[in-house]
Amino acid sequence: MAVMTFRDALNQAMDEEMARDERVLLLGEEVAEYDGAYKVSKGLLAKYGARRVLDTPITELGFTGIGVGAAMAGLRPIVEWMTFNFGILALDQVISNAAKMRYMSGGQFTMPMVIRGPNGPAEYLAAQHSQALQSFFVHVPGLKVVAPSTPADAKGLLKTAIRDDNPVIFLEGELMYPWKGEVPEGEHLIPIGKAEVRRQGTDLTIVSYSKPMRMLAEAAEDLSKVGIEAELVDLRSLRPLDMETVSASVRKTNRCVVVEESWPICSVGSHVAYLVSRDCFDVLDAQVELVASEDVPMPYNHTLEVAAQPSVARIVEAARRVLYLA
Repeated sequence: MAVMTFRDALNQAMDEEMARDERVLLLGEEVAEYDGAYKVSKGLLAKYGARRVLDTPITELGFTGIGVGAAMAGLRPIVEWMTFNFGILALDQVISNAAKMRYMSGGQFTMPMVIRGPNGPAEYLAAQHSQALQSFFVHVPGLKVVAPSTPADAKGLLKTAIRDDNPVIFLEGELMYPWKGEVPEGEHLIPIGKAEVRRQGTDLTIVSYSKPMRMLAEAAEDLSKVGIEAELVDLRSLRPLDMETVSASVRKTNRCVVVEESWPICSVGSHVAYLVSRDCFDVLDAQVELVASEDVPMPYNHTLEVAAQPSVARIVEAARRVLYLA
């Protein structure tokens, strides 16, 4: 398999789907002439032209609404938000229109629309631009929400999302774009709603998704050095959730730590922790631990910024607590 970056895997997915289906188009800020703010759309304007790769004004509410209308008219738009922090301005279109149109029209309209871009903390972006906002979207019926952690999953899930007849929120980590990994060539599809066990283990289950999965891998290696074998579960899909895979792992290990990059209140992580506590109550040997970002706006000071987020050390500490070693 070819080795490529996360951004190139996303680019390849869009390229292949645009070549396969002329109804697929991309719109957003700087996606065309500038080749994308993070170069995810590099080369697509030259290949597909300005009718299918459209630069928009800095008006998220407006061009997201154009995407909703395009989907209702039979096209398959990919709407790129330069950052999900800017997407807060478009929540009305997402929640009031995209998520509900199929239901409220009695199925007369489908909504084959993908909204994608960077989500979550980056570096030196402070409180307004370093936020993990997935809970906003997971809360809303009618939306599918995915958050890949590898280039291979980025390609496979994006291709599946583009073909879906429902609106899909596609979350990418800004710091993940240069990450490299093996990516299958050609027709590579990953179903939405299926988690992946990234590492087998017997002593505890650690669950997360997206960028924190790299921290989980490092924490698992640190734990392994002292004889603790952690099983790592990558959710990949946040709505729908694959709790069967999570529960099967917890029923094998009897302990669980959930790692969440966003705030702890009403987060994806807190919901998963609740479901594990409910569904696996009879086999749990310790309470479920949640490692999340601190419940504060993101500091600009880099030392405080790092301290406010999950870390390998905090994950290892939580693992030791569920094993009664701390």
